[in-house]
Amino acid sequence: MQVTIGIRETNRELSLDVDASSEEIYTLVSQATENNQPLKLTDKDGKMAIVPLASLAYLEVAATENRRVGFGL
Repeated sequence: MQVTIGIRETNRELSLDVDASSEEIYTLVSQATENNQPLKLTDKDGKMAIVPLASLAYLEVAATENRRVGFGL
């Protein structure tokens, strides 16, 4: 899944490609919110992103697109 995280007072977004379903991501966000802990996500390469809840503006989850090569439709 492709996860895009918007951070308050910043023009840039943080994008991660994670090995988790949208339900698993929702559960992680819910647990972080309930326990007042930072959101921790790890991408497919093993890089971890830690976002404090006070800095979280939004979270967008979308299916990962397969990149097409060539000129055909």
